[in-house]
Amino acid sequence: MALVLSVLDQSPVPDGSTPAEALRSSIALARAAEGMGYRRYWVAEHHGTGSLAATAPEVVIGAVAAATTTIRVGAGGVLLSHYSPLKVAEVFRTLSAFYPGRIDLGVGRTPGADPVTEAALQYLPGVPGDERYVDKVVDLVGFLHDRLDPGHPFEAVRAMPGGGVAPAVWMLGSSSHSGAVAAYLGQRFAFAHFITSAFGPQVLAAYRRGFQPSAEVPAPEAMVAVAVMCAETDAEAERLALPAAVWKLRPEGTARGALVSPEEAAARPLTALEEAKLAQSRAATVVGSPRRVRQELTAIATGFGVDELVVLTVCHDPLARLRSYELLAEVFTPDR
Repeated sequence: MALVLSVLDQSPVPDGSTPAEALRSSIALARAAEGMGYRRYWVAEHHGTGSLAATAPEVVIGAVAAATTTIRVGAGGVLLSHYSPLKVAEVFRTLSAFYPGRIDLGVGRTPGADPVTEAALQYLPGVPGDERYVDKVVDLVGFLHDRLDPGHPFEAVRAMPGGGVAPAVWMLGSSSHSGAVAAYLGQRFAFAHFITSAFGPQVLAAYRRGFQPSAEVPAPEAMVAVAVMCAETDAEAERLALPAAVWKLRPEGTARGALVSPEEAAARPLTALEEAKLAQSRAATVVGSPRRVRQELTAIATGFGVDELVVLTVCHDPLARLRSYELLAEVFTPDR
């Protein structure tokens, strides 16, 4: 079976640019991705990081879906630990009412923020976060499909608007815990290779072994999210990939800093620890010319046993990012 590609977008804000320009770039990339034959366009959720404009995926999804016609659009993903399952269900039911059959709801449990920003998102002391994550996923699916368990305190509550097509739910994760939850709940699973590049195939194998069919997902469905930087030559791709690797040396949040140019990234002095972290980040990213990237992505898909990869490209130049996706589309669908 041919390998299918999709897009994951964090709406990066390059140094010298603005969040508004980054969001406009995301809309332009989504239109281009649809024309290039990508299956999905997913937008991420991050908070407190000035170099990422992806703070409200539900808003960006509406804008992307309105600017396109056929590509599936979704969240990669909503950080459910911060929110009410009923509210998330109603937001995505509304999106599905506008764009039936095109909306995906990816759900994650990472904070997506620094600790202070995370506390502000929770707002009140004692608000259940990660420790209630599985319960919140169960309630979210129940609200989406009008199927809360008998005796549930909210059994009589219905997520609105009613009717229509519910979004496709995907569990997102980079660990065996996430895979086990997706298997136990009978949900689709997207593994974040760009976060954890080790032991991913084993996590997906365990997910498939432990999968318990649900009404919506009778058999396991999985895909893998991969960081990629593709350019005409290996050397150019390596040059373009450096800023994102240096940018990720600092933790998410206000300390992360700007996404600088390749020249500034190359000139930055690094400690021995930062050099080690840079090498680790580079190992989790596929970088190179179209031929090299095709070989590596094909090997990743084969190793995981999947036929769909979600590609994340972060670099300083929006045109280089667009070109990376163009080259991928050309090499995987050369006769399009």
